[in-house]
Amino acid sequence: MTFKTLLKAAVAVAILAGAAAPAFAAQKSAVVSVPASTVDAAGRKVAAWQLAHMDNFDYVPVTSFRKDTEAPRDWVQAAFYVGLYTFADATQDPYLTNAILQHGQAEQWGYDHRPRHADADATGAVWVWAAQRTKDASKLIPTRERFDAVLANPSTVSLDFEPKPAKGDPYCQARWCWSDAIFMAPPVWTALSKATGDKRYLAHADSEFWATHDYLFDKADHLYFRDSRFITRRGENGHKIFWGRGNGWAFAGIARILQDLPANHPSRARYEQVFKQMAARIVTLQGEEGYWPVSLLEPQKTPETSGTGFFVYGLAWGVNHGLLPRAKYGPAIDKGWKALDAAVEPDGRLGWVQRIGAAPDQVGRHDTQLYGVGAFLLAASEVRNLGRMTSSSQGQAKR
Repeated sequence: MTFKTLLKAAVAVAILAGAAAPAFAAQKSAVVSVPASTVDAAGRKVAAWQLAHMDNFDYVPVTSFRKDTEAPRDWVQAAFYVGLYTFADATQDPYLTNAILQHGQAEQWGYDHRPRHADADATGAVWVWAAQRTKDASKLIPTRERFDAVLANPSTVSLDFEPKPAKGDPYCQARWCWSDAIFMAPPVWTALSKATGDKRYLAHADSEFWATHDYLFDKADHLYFRDSRFITRRGENGHKIFWGRGNGWAFAGIARILQDLPANHPSRARYEQVFKQMAARIVTLQGEEGYWPVSLLEPQKTPETSGTGFFVYGLAWGVNHGLLPRAKYGPAIDKGWKALDAAVEPDGRLGWVQRIGAAPDQVGRHDTQLYGVGAFLLAASEVRNLGRMTSSSQGQAKR
């Protein structure tokens, strides 16, 4: 069976699978005022649309980095598959799981031509998941070879984003010198350390994360500048420029790091502190309709679902894992999830996703991208778990 055929089969089953949701899904969530089964159905619908379009990306304008979208080992598809495997695990959906494994097999668990770039590292999260899911350590061979080469010769280049060759990426992208990289790379290194028991990977991730954090995190606003070019730049109203999706990448990335970070790790308290600081700031910036602005300190102009998806995911993850109080953050999660759901077209296409970029930009209703779908599925995975957690606590209270 070809990868394309499998995806088509997964799509058909995913659309119908909502009726087979686990028993707890019918319970009401104390945070989101819709049945958790509805959250599942929305996730399956969006996943189905995207899987059905993995062999043709004509819906992405050529001028909007279509080649990046088509690249099966780059960050655009990696972000989608991270969301998909998280949702597949949450719903125990074998068809979605098989679609991801088939993708990995087609790519031979490998990487693109860039030996040390966070955007290229990102797909490693999918390969680590697949190796653990199938209990097949051989799937990790390309990842370990890639990361071992970095450990053998770590980069010490400046994190300044400006210097670059005549052609190619800025020199600093040999390290994690932009906020997006917090989602792309350190969660992979942390997960690989957990999967293999090799502490060197975590030590590298921890050291490089804090170098990036100390360089780009604004201590007053508790948000990340996208990269060094934005530290002194100001927007139309004189405000600092904090990109919505850029901070969504970072916030979701920290949640993913914490997911696999040992409970007794020396840096854990510091990660949790940054996560809580960001959460407290993020909820104050949500728009009336539930979306977050493309530029967080500027007025809301249009919906935007990729940053919103990552924020809803992170906030719900924090509540589910006891780091954020439900009473304080529940309303923002509720409003954010309803906004995301409202952006889904009848056929399952997710709209209002800001196109590939490096800063706040315009967004249209028909703009969609794989990373936006990945963010939506991450959010759905945690929002449904809020309902699951509520059902469990209610059952214990009745005993």
